[in-house]
Amino acid sequence: MEKGVMVILTARDEKRGKEAVEKLLREESCYYHQMNLVVFHQVDVVDPQSFSSLVDFIKSKYGKLDILVNNAGVNGLMVEGDVSILPEMIERQATRGLCNTTEEDEVPIKSTGKLIENFEWAEECINTNYYGAKRMIDGFIPLLLLSPSPRVVNVSSLLGKIKLVSNQWAIKTLSDGAGLTTEKVDEVLNEFLMDFKEGLLKEKGWLTDMAAYTVSKAVMNAYTRIVAQKYSSICVNCICPGFTKTDITRNTGPLTPQDAAEGPILLALLPEGGPTGQFFHRKNVPITF
Repeated sequence: MEKGVMVILTARDEKRGKEAVEKLLREESCYYHQMNLVVFHQVDVVDPQSFSSLVDFIKSKYGKLDILVNNAGVNGLMVEGDVSILPEMIERQATRGLCNTTEEDEVPIKSTGKLIENFEWAEECINTNYYGAKRMIDGFIPLLLLSPSPRVVNVSSLLGKIKLVSNQWAIKTLSDGAGLTTEKVDEVLNEFLMDFKEGLLKEKGWLTDMAAYTVSKAVMNAYTRIVAQKYSSICVNCICPGFTKTDITRNTGPLTPQDAAEGPILLALLPEGGPTGQFFHRKNVPITF
């Protein structure tokens, strides 16, 4: 809002979404409140009817879309016992993503808690984090192309680094630059979900901790590159905003949502000729996929 950008804040839960808008308006100056630079619209990214309603609203009221930020996500798991298992595992996987650490280098997990993952949650995680984000991008492409400077920001994670997927066939497929297609991404996801359902993750070489979340972010990062190659006029990037206190992390992590928002905002407001098809960590630090 500080840049004069009209913000359409969305949420699956209408009550919480409206409360977020009211909180923002209370915290901003009287000017922004009077200008009504933030409004709410309900959307559930896995519900086509809900999504169509959002598209129709933006099309009829504004005629185009300048910036799309994809931030919907679930973690695909439950925590049993000591909740500190979640931040410990996130930190371990993030370190693996950034550094070439081995198991011998890693600090042992101290928590007595346990991460519980099952097929139903894995499927929900893939449908929300990847197919939901893909639905948003694909559905808004026509309105984004009407903007003089369209931007797409996909909120990702260091846990989505390709090497963390572990399965060598999947890593090779997702690493194929110009040859990567949505059909190949679907193949990876179908294979992963089939192996998950049959209890074959470890046997087939997939990771077994935070499996669905990692794969969902890895394929979303891959789709970011596909869109960037297909639409040169759209600046589309993905970013890990950092380990943040939110519902998805059980309110663990060193960063506040305000801290974490700085990176996506920078990407949303990139100048003409800025980078596209890239993966960033925190503010403006590009990293490899």
